[in-house]
Amino acid sequence: FVKRDALVAIEKQWQKEWEERAVFETDMPEDTGLSVEELHKQYPKWMGTFPFPYMNGTLHLGHAFSVSKIEFAAGWERLKGKRTLFPFGFHVTGMPIKAAADKIAREIEMFGPDFAVPEEETSELGDKVAEMSVDDSPDAAAQNFRGKKTKAVAKFGKHKYQFQVMQAQGMSNAEIAKFADAKHWLEHYPPIAISDLKALGCKIDWRRAFLTTDYNPYYDSFARWQFERLREMGKIKFGKRYTIWSPKDGQPCMDHDRQTGEGVNPQEYTGVKMEVLEWSEQGSRVVAAIPALAGKRVFLVAATLRPEAMYGQTNCFVGTNIEYGFYQSADSSEVYVVTARAARNMAFQELSPANGKVVTLGHISGNAIVGAKVNAPLSHYADGVYVLPMENVLSTKGTGVVTSVPSDSPDDYATLRNLKKKPEYYGIKREWVDGYEPVPVISTTAYGPMAAPVL
Repeated sequence: FVKRDALVAIEKQWQKEWEERAVFETDMPEDTGLSVEELHKQYPKWMGTFPFPYMNGTLHLGHAFSVSKIEFAAGWERLKGKRTLFPFGFHVTGMPIKAAADKIAREIEMFGPDFAVPEEETSELGDKVAEMSVDDSPDAAAQNFRGKKTKAVAKFGKHKYQFQVMQAQGMSNAEIAKFADAKHWLEHYPPIAISDLKALGCKIDWRRAFLTTDYNPYYDSFARWQFERLREMGKIKFGKRYTIWSPKDGQPCMDHDRQTGEGVNPQEYTGVKMEVLEWSEQGSRVVAAIPALAGKRVFLVAATLRPEAMYGQTNCFVGTNIEYGFYQSADSSEVYVVTARAARNMAFQELSPANGKVVTLGHISGNAIVGAKVNAPLSHYADGVYVLPMENVLSTKGTGVVTSVPSDSPDDYATLRNLKKKPEYYGIKREWVDGYEPVPVISTTAYGPMAAPVL
């Protein structure tokens, strides 16, 4: 290691020399008697910067790779005799830092300032980590080498809690507790980043280093000025749009602001309101036991990606093992039957009595809804269709109520066919399916007017 140590010593010597002589600090020319053109000609200049790294941790190899591009460019322009300016900023805007600080605060409440995790939870975590690990046994080596969930391991490592991530960085519990205050992140990581960039020898004018957000009033006023001017020009406006929303923080939660779910975008559905015309026997008993439903119109609301196909609806499906709820809509005379998850989402889309407020009037099982007759808007069957059971309806997708267009959906066609063949086996009445045949809606060259039966 003699050669290595010698090179490091030379590196430190010149970095110290550069810092003492302030060789990377660049100011405006003091010659004010020249025109702009003359200034540019006599004092050629160049400026470059780096997309502000986010300060919820230390800089990593990806930052080093990216910063090397601007670093080499700055050095090259200096060699060409230009007045070179390389400022550097640190990004602290958004929710990741706040979310991580909140996690530390919650973990202190859960485990105390010493972060003492219960033994049974530690064992459970170890089992989960083992499941995500590569099997290095001799038998496994003889087979095709394949890791199990290695992406999860790469992303989360062996750490379930935020404090464990920070312990892995060598921090004491006393130091970790300070990170419950979001501002401490801003005070801790930027100095480490500056030290690392200086050790890399970057030609940065550190007088011009800054943080974003209102923690830095100068940068904050600059950002505000831009938005105010853009609004005055009519380029931007304040309003509502579909986005990923954080009910806890009361604001949109953009892609890089999330602890999990990066890459998830809003999914637009069309809600199809199907008024209940007649309940099944079991459904009637449930409804009669809920006084709040008296005098109100009740609608099953299905979420569909194919509203143009509703003419071919022969029935709708619910999951028999799913619990649905009766939820008050924005219209005081109407009640929606959907899953709790759907009701919560709809409450933030002006479909409930108050923004973000879910008003639950009662609950009903999917099994009790089966057999209800509903009005399907725009359907060929104008007198109504029946609610039927379907095993693969998910409570985590859409509203838990599914429209059925068996002319174009193979799943709908197969399910309706099975129900017609064995109504007693599925616990339904034959009249709920007899007479309800697929209706042609869309015709294609390859599959004709009935794509589902062909497929």
